[in-house]
Amino acid sequence: MTRSFRNCMVFASKASAMEASGRAVSVSRTESVLGRWARLINRFHMGRASHESAVPSFVFQPEPRMVGRLSAGRQLCAGKFLFAGSVAEAPDRMIWDIEMPSAAFERELHGFAWLDDLAAVGGSDAEERARNWTLEWIRRFGRRTGPGWSPECAGQRLLRWISHSACLLDDLDEQESKTFRGSLGHQIRFLSNRWQGMPRGHSRFETLTGLVLASLTLDGTGIDSDHVIAALAEDCDRGIDSSGSIPCRNPEELLDILSLLTWARSALAEMGKITPAPVLDSIRRMASTLRTLRHSDGSLARFHGGGCGIEGRLDHALANSGVRRHGEDVSAMGFVRLLAGRTSLIIDAERPPAGSHVLSHASTLAFEMTSGRRPLVVNCGSGVPFGAEWAKAGQTTALHSALEIDGNSSSVFDPQRRESMVRHVIIDAPKDVRVRRFSGIDGKSVHASHDGYVPTHGLVHVRAIQLSPDGRRVSGDDTLTAASDQEVRQFDRIRDRMARPGIPFSIRFHLHPNVTVQADLSNASVSLRLKSGEIWIFRHEGPAMMQLQPSIYLERGLLVPRETSQIVLSARATAYVTHVRWMLERAEELPVHIRDVTRDENEVPG
Repeated sequence: MTRSFRNCMVFASKASAMEASGRAVSVSRTESVLGRWARLINRFHMGRASHESAVPSFVFQPEPRMVGRLSAGRQLCAGKFLFAGSVAEAPDRMIWDIEMPSAAFERELHGFAWLDDLAAVGGSDAEERARNWTLEWIRRFGRRTGPGWSPECAGQRLLRWISHSACLLDDLDEQESKTFRGSLGHQIRFLSNRWQGMPRGHSRFETLTGLVLASLTLDGTGIDSDHVIAALAEDCDRGIDSSGSIPCRNPEELLDILSLLTWARSALAEMGKITPAPVLDSIRRMASTLRTLRHSDGSLARFHGGGCGIEGRLDHALANSGVRRHGEDVSAMGFVRLLAGRTSLIIDAERPPAGSHVLSHASTLAFEMTSGRRPLVVNCGSGVPFGAEWAKAGQTTALHSALEIDGNSSSVFDPQRRESMVRHVIIDAPKDVRVRRFSGIDGKSVHASHDGYVPTHGLVHVRAIQLSPDGRRVSGDDTLTAASDQEVRQFDRIRDRMARPGIPFSIRFHLHPNVTVQADLSNASVSLRLKSGEIWIFRHEGPAMMQLQPSIYLERGLLVPRETSQIVLSARATAYVTHVRWMLERAEELPVHIRDVTRDENEVPG
């Protein structure tokens, strides 16, 4: 392990550890009681499903539409299994024979999303593995055993089995084909009785889409297709709001749901059925929202557990949606986009989503910036693919391009959650988040504020970001202010406790790993060189000290987090108003348009 990567790990662990302060909420016994009750219900319906002997048959086999990662598929073929932050290597063993590093690892295996990755590889070796591993799952777990018999796992698996049925049934003898279809029937019956108990969100959309496809493509399932189609329409009505947003505010999850609904729409059209209006309306609204959350390089903004997405998947989904209208420079799902020239900025201008079932990040007023097809300023991303500790660290404000005060996040996490939990749970978030947009001859700008630090430090954070008309200059102003009497009293109280004058704060700008960073000799500016040849210069004004520090880049598909750097402006708030101004400016000698077609050596392939 390199010294710089150890520094990255220390930075991430400190960010997570500093969340120990705040209002505590004990974990009640209700969670474990509800969990046991859900397992009992699952077991009951598993028994009912497995005792029914009807074997459905395919009316037609749909074309696979799930998009996998080529890199992950190649790893599977090489015997390297990366799931839930753990890696197991067993090149000569059946996938179900490997020692499971964690329960989360095992659950991901039983969800069968890896079939998409093997399909991305293609070829006889990958197809043979897919068939053998699927048949072995049926032999070992097909009747009421293993962690795969939860509605979430079974729904994910059903969709993959139907999607890749042509490959999975190829070269099977009559008995093996009957075994596969019989297991498919058991799972369909199980899900028909259990989907209603699932919380609304991605997993339920996935399950309902699988049931819709099963009702259309299979004969003998006993499913009332009109009933599940109506259920999908109702979830669209209740789970996707009028602006095309979902409660978790995860852009990649929104993309997943759009892909599911366009798939269901296509299957309905193929069978001559009418797609319900709520489904069509949701597709239209989500496509418009996703266009707004799209950076200039075609990738998604990385917020609240979402990644940038598999290369080309967003464009594919938007094309399938049939919605041609481009996203405007307006708010979408609580985010604001500024776009000019080759430059795009996307800012989180809303409070984090609430609820223990969502992966909320303390990212209020964080932003990302892309120039052309090259990300420049990023958030570190979701650590979920790398294990629980990375997941918790990734939720903190310190791992976003945002302002943090005295090592605290802008939202408060529950410090008493069990260590085994995969994520922090936000128990107190900014209550007053305000945003205004301006446009004029000097360009477009966003002025936003939040009160997340008022309870802890008596300070409101105000962030103003302006993008010039040609996209060559980004100007920022971060202000901490105590205005009301209550804020002033709290600020004075905290400031007086400090060993040194003032309350410390940091403004972080995490950089993409492909950005080459160099500070000048006087440490007054930082040069940022992109792979395209562009050079951006970072400068600042005010009472802050500028440093280059290690950082990390978390993205699904990587075996380990990537090392990168961050620019940190550190200062202390000594008065009731503290300003720090900063600027990112593209070098003037560079042309407006640059031919940028070189593929990065370290780029994660689709």
